[in-house]
Amino acid sequence: MSHIRPMFTIQKSFQHAKHALALLGLTCGVMASVQAQGQAAAAAQPRLADAIIVVVNNEVITRYDFLERYKMIEARLQSQGGNLPPRDQLQRQLLERMIVERAQLQQAKETGIKIDDTMLDRAMGRIAEQNKLSMPEFRKRLEEDGLVYAKFRNEIRDEMAIQRLREREVDNRVQVSDAEIDAYMAAHNAPAATAPQELHIAQILIRVPENATQQQLADSKRRADEVVAQLNAGADFTKLATAYSDGTDGLTGGELGWRSADRLPQLFVDATANLQDGQIAPIVKSGNGFHILKLLGRRTQSVLRAQDGGAGAAAAPAVAAVKQTHASHILIKVNQVVSAAEARRKLLELKQRLDNKAATFEELAKLYSNDFSAAKGGDLGWIYPGDTVPEFERAMDALPIGQVSEPIESPFGYHLILVTERKSDDVSQERQRMIARQAIREQKVEEATQDWLRQVRDRAYVEYRLDDQQ
Repeated sequence: MSHIRPMFTIQKSFQHAKHALALLGLTCGVMASVQAQGQAAAAAQPRLADAIIVVVNNEVITRYDFLERYKMIEARLQSQGGNLPPRDQLQRQLLERMIVERAQLQQAKETGIKIDDTMLDRAMGRIAEQNKLSMPEFRKRLEEDGLVYAKFRNEIRDEMAIQRLREREVDNRVQVSDAEIDAYMAAHNAPAATAPQELHIAQILIRVPENATQQQLADSKRRADEVVAQLNAGADFTKLATAYSDGTDGLTGGELGWRSADRLPQLFVDATANLQDGQIAPIVKSGNGFHILKLLGRRTQSVLRAQDGGAGAAAAPAVAAVKQTHASHILIKVNQVVSAAEARRKLLELKQRLDNKAATFEELAKLYSNDFSAAKGGDLGWIYPGDTVPEFERAMDALPIGQVSEPIESPFGYHLILVTERKSDDVSQERQRMIARQAIREQKVEEATQDWLRQVRDRAYVEYRLDDQQ
């Protein structure tokens, strides 16, 4: 069943992986500008391009590496508008990020994590698909924008290795007990009038080292107080986050995005509970350091609820009512052998056979579908909202019962979809516990990731050679 899993997305916080996705968030135009500037800098200063500025364990970060990344970050921040933080502060933040990245890559290598060419090719293919390009078109676009394809591949390989390392060192070690699930469900079994809330928070993290001394704690607290003083004097939060935050989201202004309270550390929820939009919370201390939090927004989640009990009955706990769809599909995957046009053409032929009643959906799914459901005649069982990718869900929801769709494109190929039943029912107890487990796990993973990153940084041997190059 592993090969169908990506189609059924679990709502999971990937905050700890945002750093890996940030590379893909840059526009090709920005990348082109950065590449050109980097090449110009290298040509103008050939002697300094190879100068060592930091030693991380047994590897180095060169001035050229640093300048390339700095110009990319600078160009992205300029494209977003607003004033840039002071150059020395931005450079300090970027250099710290590069040190942590390098330490993670070394650990990945030491522990045997390897991203082979097949895995990398698949990832590159997904990036091309997201940009609605074939692989040849994607490669040509990168080269037109001044990016070296081999270098881009290596950057993606590094990001994948870091993600694998984090999954092994953090994700796979996080456990959620039944007692935690029971407590979560009891706390969230609120009346219908109390709808779940989502918070949009930005943070500036002033990190403290592992096993910090009293002096180190005092220094970090003083630094946090200085940032708050600047904010109180009218300084821009995004600018200060870029300049001072030690969090992985620092170079993106510290924004955590919209998240339900379940997916935030409880101390963040408590600290912002009485804030109005735009207000700054008092400094919060955690195991990772001092957090300066700004509430950017608050909104109520849209949840359909059904009340049990009739007239005169005691008010029953609110239970979310959801629409479920019983569907089947025939999937023709797109790959190096089967093009998108061929997959679509094949499904049109199969649909014509179905329309002519020359075969049943179950028969054709068993013969032609490219996933685990083929053995069951394409039956996917009961599907909840959010279980499938948006393209599939939209097409499925629009289908009348008993009707076969036209070929539908998704990231996994082309589908014929058949809806056999629909129902609206209360979420089962098992489903509720699964959702609770997922929410608890997301929160614990994020907290554990921040703690692990601090440990990686503190345990690395770092030697600065900036002064040697003055």
